[in-house]
Amino acid sequence: MAVTPEFPSDLLAGQEELHQIRSELLALLKRLPWSVVPLDGFSDTGGWRKVERPASPGWTEDEQAEVEKLRRRELELAVFVSGHRYWKEVATPDVVSARMLLKHVHEQRAGE
Repeated sequence: MAVTPEFPSDLLAGQEELHQIRSELLALLKRLPWSVVPLDGFSDTGGWRKVERPASPGWTEDEQAEVEKLRRRELELAVFVSGHRYWKEVATPDVVSARMLLKHVHEQRAGE
């Protein structure tokens, strides 16, 4: 098992919140209608893969605002995590491995 580097607490917190925001956004998008605007349903059985969609009532203004808020926060956190000063301390060949460890450090902690 690889040794987990000592990540700064703000970087760990940012990564954890990023996981949480992405999870919330994914759950919200799964609940919402397939189209942001109202559209009729359709069926395409002539292609190589059958595609069907029921009519979509579209998203409410509140739903659109919630998606926008989560996406904006997701972007802020992604920029924070990827641009964190810690990455300047990591040797160039090790950056990708360290970033992957950071992405999965919450799984390691849950397993302990």
